[in-house]
Amino acid sequence: MSEITEFTRHLGNYLPGSDIALVERAFEFSESAHRGQFRKSGEPYITHPLAVASILSQWRLDAQGLAAALLHDVMEDTAITKSEIETSFGKLVADMVDGLSKLDQINSIRARTPRPRASARCCSRWQRMCVSS
Repeated sequence: MSEITEFTRHLGNYLPGSDIALVERAFEFSESAHRGQFRKSGEPYITHPLAVASILSQWRLDAQGLAAALLHDVMEDTAITKSEIETSFGKLVADMVDGLSKLDQINSIRARTPRPRASARCCSRWQRMCVSS
């Protein structure tokens, strides 16, 4: 059984079929965009966004959130634009993907910038709140 088939079978426990179809389309879009990209382990890159979406599905995240999880690296690592994501998946998903990309940029800057401990704790709490909402 393919990883996406197993994943979407699990989604059937709480999402309607039309929502699962959106998640499947996001997977196919992301897989196509990342085709030829590999992780350091040698695995196809798609294994990472699928793992992120799988974790979020355990929290019963909605279809738009799962689609954004599957697409979260597409804008950063490929030539795909926010506009293309919006056309294919809607404004909400495109805005989430864009926001996640910006958070990643903040993390990259934060990693290079020394800061007091209290500030780092506050930023970590903020990120946890963003992820949990």
